Amino acid sequence: MAPLGGAPRLVLLFSGKRKSGKDFVTEALQSRLGADVCAVLRLSGPLKEQYAQLVSDTRRVSDIQWFREAYGAVTQTVRVVALEQSRQQRGWVFTPGVDDAESECGLDNFGDFDWVIENHGVEQRLEEQLENLIEFIRSRL
Repeated sequence: MAPLGGAPRLVLLFSGKRKSGKDFVTEALQSRLGADVCAVLRLSGPLKEQYAQLVSDTRRVSDIQWFREAYGAVTQTVRVVALEQSRQQRGWVFTPGVDDAESECGLDNFGDFDWVIENHGVEQRLEEQLENLIEFIRSRL
């Protein structure tokens, strides 16, 4: 979140495959941190069209590079991963032209994420990872 009139203190860029749990993780973080501390901006729908003129969303290496250049050291990347079986339990079905497109696979080999959240359906493990990330976030605010 940004201090009034200033730059953000921390920018977290979330990425992950469809049905990996990105929305679940970001909503969990926001509910625990509070809306006064944390804003979640989804780069889809109406925002995506307007924002695409600068950077479509966090799906490609060039998107991460843009944020790192614009916000520097306050930028952190968070990859949410889930086993294919977990994603299928959440309703994912492979869709040709979507799940094999660059927008879905562009960060598969990035390998330089600051955080990786494993969301395989093990609640205790997810909780531990969220607590570690929240602790880091609070240390930056």
